[in-house]
Amino acid sequence: MANPSLLILAGDGIGPEVMNEVKRIIGWFGDKRDLNFDVSEDLVGGAAYDAHGVPLHDDTMAKAQEVDAVLLGAVGGPKYDNLDFSVKPERGLLRLRKEMDLFANLRPAQCFDALADFSSLKKDIVAGLDIMIVRELTSGVYFGEPRGIHMEDNMRVGINTQRYTEAEIERVARAAFDLARKRGNKVCSMEKANVMESGILWRDVVTEVHQADYADVELSHLYADNGAMQLVRAPKQFDVILTDNLFGDILSDCAAMLTGSLGMLPSASLGLPMANGRPKAMYEPVHGSAPDITGQAKANPIACILSFAMALRYSFDQGAEADRLEAAIEKVLADGARTADLMGPEDGTPLSTTQMGDVILAALDASV
Repeated sequence: MANPSLLILAGDGIGPEVMNEVKRIIGWFGDKRDLNFDVSEDLVGGAAYDAHGVPLHDDTMAKAQEVDAVLLGAVGGPKYDNLDFSVKPERGLLRLRKEMDLFANLRPAQCFDALADFSSLKKDIVAGLDIMIVRELTSGVYFGEPRGIHMEDNMRVGINTQRYTEAEIERVARAAFDLARKRGNKVCSMEKANVMESGILWRDVVTEVHQADYADVELSHLYADNGAMQLVRAPKQFDVILTDNLFGDILSDCAAMLTGSLGMLPSASLGLPMANGRPKAMYEPVHGSAPDITGQAKANPIACILSFAMALRYSFDQGAEADRLEAAIEKVLADGARTADLMGPEDGTPLSTTQMGDVILAALDASV
């Protein structure tokens, strides 16, 4: 059988730095676990704009549609702040999500025991935290029409439209319920049904899907603002959180900081199954391009490496190998390995990006 295929789009800022460590991990699985991938690379975001004048070339988009999974680093940077909105680096990322129809964004918020003291919340509130946020990714206010800025009554007016169809809500709800069955069997759906018609439809459709096919899963509903409060008050009450594109963007970043650092959190964006049964998929760290530390070897590669672990689990049916990689990361953290984002000013000398990759590879070696 042919090797599974991966397209790496390292992107901008620290994206290439953290992705270099992922490529070393991919190589380790080929050398030590006979798990080989056909890897290709291309440009996205500002790097693509510099080369082609667009944030995602059509040829790159075609490659993304053909491979088994895409691994993405980060996009953007101050160099591109004054570009027209249509060619900003982030438009490349949004095009990938939209044209691959990656409607279910999975963002885990897990607090490793070794980092519980590093959270801004008390240790007993976050220790053992394991939440999965399922965010609808291809509709809602980020894609709805009409949109834009125009003149009205001699002043500028900005318009964005929150729009959801019943089918769009149903398919992401099913993704959340299916995932909950493999975890704690609880889903909390968050919207603003008290003030938004789209929220009323969201709650109605989620409830209908639950009653029809997932009555065994515990379902609750919260308004998204209350959900944000509950995330910082008592986050361990949640298992799977289901929410729309806008609220998911906000709530997942809120949950991310419960763990202590954005540098620790991966994500998966999944679509419908392809002909080979694998889902359309893109995996990326939650953090951005971090231009303030680009080129300084300070970036934490763990979120990007954990994104590859998610690819092993959700695209390639290699759950045991994903567990192996996650356990190696947990071990090096327990042993005290830290990049700068995981340390205070009095904590000594942090590991560089490459050094963190070194100790993770050593832990993988020790696991076989």
